[in-house]
Amino acid sequence: MEECIITRDFVQTIIGKRKREIHKGDCGRILIVAGSVGMAGAAVLCAKGALRSGSGLVQIAVPKDLFPIVQIGIPEATCLERDFSKIDLGVYDAVCVGPGLGQTKDSVDAVIFLLKNYRGPMVVDADGLNIIAKENLFHLLEQRPAGMTVITPHAGEARRLLGGKEFNDRKTMAAALFEKTKAISVLKGHATLVAADGIKAYTNITGNPGMATAGSGDVLAGIIAGLMGQNLNAECILDAERINPADAAKCGVFIHGLAGDIAAETVGEYGLIATDIAYYTAIAIKGLSD
Repeated sequence: MEECIITRDFVQTIIGKRKREIHKGDCGRILIVAGSVGMAGAAVLCAKGALRSGSGLVQIAVPKDLFPIVQIGIPEATCLERDFSKIDLGVYDAVCVGPGLGQTKDSVDAVIFLLKNYRGPMVVDADGLNIIAKENLFHLLEQRPAGMTVITPHAGEARRLLGGKEFNDRKTMAAALFEKTKAISVLKGHATLVAADGIKAYTNITGNPGMATAGSGDVLAGIIAGLMGQNLNAECILDAERINPADAAKCGVFIHGLAGDIAAETVGEYGLIATDIAYYTAIAIKGLSD
């Protein structure tokens, strides 16, 4: 697999300065299926990542008992009861499933339902990936439209997806993830890799050790989903092209790492937390699009 670098110049071909007449419909309507008892923060952080990366509207499907926590944690997002008989998936430009989801029967059912019924761009993260590995749902991943699924495992989740197999290097592991899942594979960690086509592995050059903190991956999943829902180069014309999932993944990891770098300059690597990464995502994008 050929190795490439994700560069600032590339990201700036995707993330443009917004037109003055843009409206929230141009910026993407995102559904986040995340959170469980004790893990509501994962849903909040994911939503913050989506909103700080520019999403026009974010809705979070969570257990009803978590509504107060989520609505206080991220008032700009709205809450939906996690009942898919009442949710019209067709209105969303992108979906993210998995952060803090848990692995109860209801969570398993949610992942299966989305894999079977949502045909647009989707990020599968965290417990979404663990459920796929545990329940052997790889056939559902393969049945989704080509190029429409992004998976975002860290090394442990990647090993579970690959049946516990060990690899000598991360590039080979990323290639194996793409081969097994047929999904755009974001292998998180130092120098995050994006295997988007089975031919090239794209290495991210932003980020720092301070980002090794709980919730950092939830923010990344939200950023990627948020970018997938937006119009390419912030166009505001009817039927404008949306950012494709592969480019959203590559830009997402770059922006996420850049936000972490800006945060580390302010608070240092030791005290950096995921909320800082979400906040500085907006600053990172400002620097890229100005």
